[in-house]
Amino acid sequence: MDRITFDYVIVGAGAAGSILANRLSEDGKHSVCLLEAGGKDWHPFLHIPAGFIKVLFNPSYTWQFSSEPTDWTNGRRVPLPQGRTLGGSTSINGLVYNRGQRQDFEEWAASGNEGWSYAEVLPYFKRNERRLGAADPTFRSADGVVPVSDIAWKHPICEQFIAGAQGLGMPLNPDYNGETQAGVGYYQRTIRGRWRMSTARTYLAPARKRHNLSILTTARATKVLFDGKQAVGVRYVRGAGSGEQEVSARREVIICSGAINTPKLLQLSGVGPADFLRSMGVQVVHDLPGVGENLTDHYSVRLVASARNIVTMNELARAPRLWGQIANWLFDRPNILSLSPSLVHWFWSSRSGQSRPDLQGVFSPASYREGYVGMLDTFPGMTCGVWQHRPYSKGSVRIVSRNFRDLPHVQPNYLADERDRATLVGGMKIARRLLETPELSQYVNTETLPGKHVQRDDELLDFARRFGVSSYHVNGTAKMGLAGERLAVVDSELRVHGLRNLRIVDASVMPQMPSANTCAATMMIAEKASDMILGRAPLTPETKFIDMGLASGKPFLEVAPDAA
Repeated sequence: MDRITFDYVIVGAGAAGSILANRLSEDGKHSVCLLEAGGKDWHPFLHIPAGFIKVLFNPSYTWQFSSEPTDWTNGRRVPLPQGRTLGGSTSINGLVYNRGQRQDFEEWAASGNEGWSYAEVLPYFKRNERRLGAADPTFRSADGVVPVSDIAWKHPICEQFIAGAQGLGMPLNPDYNGETQAGVGYYQRTIRGRWRMSTARTYLAPARKRHNLSILTTARATKVLFDGKQAVGVRYVRGAGSGEQEVSARREVIICSGAINTPKLLQLSGVGPADFLRSMGVQVVHDLPGVGENLTDHYSVRLVASARNIVTMNELARAPRLWGQIANWLFDRPNILSLSPSLVHWFWSSRSGQSRPDLQGVFSPASYREGYVGMLDTFPGMTCGVWQHRPYSKGSVRIVSRNFRDLPHVQPNYLADERDRATLVGGMKIARRLLETPELSQYVNTETLPGKHVQRDDELLDFARRFGVSSYHVNGTAKMGLAGERLAVVDSELRVHGLRNLRIVDASVMPQMPSANTCAATMMIAEKASDMILGRAPLTPETKFIDMGLASGKPFLEVAPDAA
């Protein structure tokens, strides 16, 4: 089989792969091949922010993964779609830009991952970001690549929700990506004007015409090729029914396929827990027990209330009002088509005695029908959702056969740890209180989900079991850690332990879940990895960093004990 040879072969053109394709090819010195299993990002719904709901469950643009059922999901499979097009999940996600807390990265470094402290990753967050709006230059940058904007469309319900949260003690926080995360305010989004700003649009588009970059779409990697313990290339199929082809790497193979597909590809290639691989009939290249382990995800629950005395997004998204929103979008005026699905954030703690938030909440003047994916309620509605920042429950990703076309077994083990259940119930109580504030009362009609009849902790937990969903933040399945650490897969420079010329750059390397949506941190990881791969000195902070304690003191709302 003839092979074309490049310096670097990158598998996956998502949040990380698109960035690496740009950075590794920008000086013209190295040849780069980027393999993407999906097609080109041509569809308009991949670029119009509100179009995410039209593509999120479309197998033409997403991998339709789901979790395995457990009792804590009431025997349900929870959908876990992941991007499958240029830009990956940055082309289909909820557009929220959220870095996480300083302590997250301090913990990464403290666990032995040299170079990943907050001070060391902040310059890469800043290199990635082009902040559109006011921000403290200590933490933010207007000179990066991905536009990060504020919401121009303000709804009276959102304003009253924020006022009500302040009345309960949450401080107004206009920049949760700055000095402190705790508080309430509007989300920042990867949107510029009318358009989604995916990594395909921001990083790949400027690089596509470079002579030293080859981008192969509909090219599905089936195996990493090895010469002994050295990665030398990738085998792939291109398009339906085509035969296998190979591409060689002089310097490195870099896997950027995400927290589900990355461990799947490694296991199919003979890298993973040896006994398990043998049980699947896979020839073992390297025994690495952590491949596919340590899977973590955010499990979210949403409370819904019907609205009164106001028009919500539920009505604005239907004709004839929708036509006015489309006209506003065409003329770049505030409109619902240019919004992220979550408009308001609240970061807080589920119980007293905590030094930082362990909850992330969302609020929007819209609600989805029970049992109908992506379909808004017919009545005016609003939604207040919540998930636990740093779940203790861990799961795994494992192949089910040697056939690369078979979806893997994905088991996040949602709510398996008792601490996760207690935290989520505490968050649901706070979400309910936020919907009951005097400031919001003029617009709240009645709670429809779970309903006022659900009061006790066990009843709230049962509702979470039956209606909780993924936040699509899977990570950790090829975790970064010291050699010899039981589940460590890559070192602090993201090189796979025990192998040569093989690196992993995506959300799977996160050693612990960040207190955030995972996209911003994944882009940061890719920016930092590009310097590591090219042997460049790491960026250093330009300013002295201040202590990032919580400006509001203890971020806590007391909640009532179980109702009798």
